Amino acid sequence: MNTFVQIYHMTFKSIIVLGFLILTISLNQSCKNNDKQTLLGIICDTTDTKFSSVINPFITSKCVSCHNNASQSGGINLEGYNNVKANYAGIIETCKDGSMPQGGSRVDDCTITKIETWVNRGAQNN
Repeated sequence: MNTFVQIYHMTFKSIIVLGFLILTISLNQSCKNNDKQTLLGIICDTTDTKFSSVINPFITSKCVSCHNNASQSGGINLEGYNNVKANYAGIIETCKDGSMPQGGSRVDDCTITKIETWVNRGAQNN
């Protein structure tokens, strides 16, 4: 009887590990979808990530008050498409590490994903 219990526990543990692996693989695959980033049921829709509708409104609301033609805090001007495109690497980096916006709350992962998606699609002025 003792051997039967040991085999049962080993089988149960194997099933749990297998289930965890299947869940991990499926979550990983769902995050590779170019149009929607999914993790544990949270969807970040990147289907219509355009400069005019997503990127510029974000930059205007979170960055331009300090990084504009007049003040250029840190020597950075983020007013307009050309300035944003020239600085997108720094925008992504400072959003990810939480150093910007200074004094504000950390930029959410979905917004960062949208900026990266826009860049990966050619950072178009659309």
